[in-house]
Amino acid sequence: MNAAIIGGGIGGLVSALFLSKQGVDVTIYEKEGKLGGRLAFEERDGFRIDQGPTIVLLPEMFQQLLDEAGVDRASYELVRCDPLYSIQFPDGLHYTKYPDLDRQLDEVRRLFPSEVGGFQRFIEEGRERFTQGKQAFLEKAFVNHRDFWTGSNVKTLLKLKAHQSVRKLMSSYFQDERLKTAYSLQTLYIGGDPFHAPAMYSLVPFSEHEHGVYYLKGGYASLVPILEEELKKRGVDIYLNTAVTNIHSDGKRVMGVETKGGFHSFDTVIFNGDFPAIAQVMKQKERRSFTPSSGCVLLYFGLDRIYNDVNIHQFFIGENFHEHMKAVFERNMLPNDPAFYTFHPSIIDDSLAPEGKGVLYTLVPVPSATNISWSEQTDWIEKIIDRMEQLSFPRLREAIQWMEIRTPTDAEQFGLFGGGSFGIAPTLFQSGVFRPQVKPYPLENLYAVGASIHPGGGIPIVMQGAKLMVDQWVRDQALKGEGVHA
Repeated sequence: MNAAIIGGGIGGLVSALFLSKQGVDVTIYEKEGKLGGRLAFEERDGFRIDQGPTIVLLPEMFQQLLDEAGVDRASYELVRCDPLYSIQFPDGLHYTKYPDLDRQLDEVRRLFPSEVGGFQRFIEEGRERFTQGKQAFLEKAFVNHRDFWTGSNVKTLLKLKAHQSVRKLMSSYFQDERLKTAYSLQTLYIGGDPFHAPAMYSLVPFSEHEHGVYYLKGGYASLVPILEEELKKRGVDIYLNTAVTNIHSDGKRVMGVETKGGFHSFDTVIFNGDFPAIAQVMKQKERRSFTPSSGCVLLYFGLDRIYNDVNIHQFFIGENFHEHMKAVFERNMLPNDPAFYTFHPSIIDDSLAPEGKGVLYTLVPVPSATNISWSEQTDWIEKIIDRMEQLSFPRLREAIQWMEIRTPTDAEQFGLFGGGSFGIAPTLFQSGVFRPQVKPYPLENLYAVGASIHPGGGIPIVMQGAKLMVDQWVRDQALKGEGVHA
């Protein structure tokens, strides 16, 4: 039994690990010259920094999935971030998040004494909602939509208040606008609007406190060669610089794939790209329209120094966070005074740059699928650097040895839907049962995995999606009476 995986992103790599454990002969076709997809490094002159994801959330899920896939824990190291991160507001207030609740309560008491009760209630109710939501939605696929609309799931949806936005839910806990922002901005991790993304995504800011924020030593993208080495040990065939141009189907089942080398027959085909692009290789009209996630302007720096007195992760909020979000998600305009995020891992990892030097990463949420000419936004980017220098990184311009810029135009050229950085947007009608599923069409041997597939974006969640996909594949083989490994 053999399977083709179209795309070597994290979803495709973990799918290959799980399938190979089932005794399947797996072939990966990757259009780029290396595996990893969004998990990649920006490298220059002995410097290395993650291009894409940086924050490791849900560490237990992350490790357990790699355990199940057969990846030795000794091959990678997770480092707990303490503090988790800091948020600087335009009035100068700094709010710091910690991995233990006692210190967090002290921080809330110090800065927001009237909000202590609301914070405690947020944690208590979040713990119950997380347990229910994880079991009901993260650990299940909804290939059969009726599996979603059960009495139990409807009750869970009501408890999660999925009809509300994350921001509105936070208003039921906090009165201060700054705390509402501090506990709703996390939807931006997956390209969603805090003012409209359904409240089920409030599980992310809760999980940061409950499970911690971690850093993968060596950079998140250092996971890719670890997985690649394990796949090669198992005899998985990997073809780089090999785009799949056609998925052949007879209308009932997929027959195989076509590349520059011709047609290749497969028993199973798995699509691991931004899901809307599947229509191009299926040679069919798009069956539904999708909304892309937000885009990002990403700045990568090689520095001649390390800023040891800042947090690894920092958020800087502009004068009007709501207006920034409207510019990104409603008006498709360049935000005038945007919030932004910085990542300075050299504080705890000296392997990323020459001795005494450091790397720095800045992410600014911007619109996707827009007509903004990013090549003409030099002045706008310079203002971001000015704010970085003023707010946290003194004499930054003097410290910069090199800088690279990545925009939604680059993301779209790479193959990310609409130039969005996180797959399709986590809107209400692109979440849960409404999101493309691991078996997206009524074709008996076509599957899908990735950030645009349920359960959604974020590296551990995409890995969980790979597990759900292979679990579905195993069930399908059993129904056909074909044996697979236990």
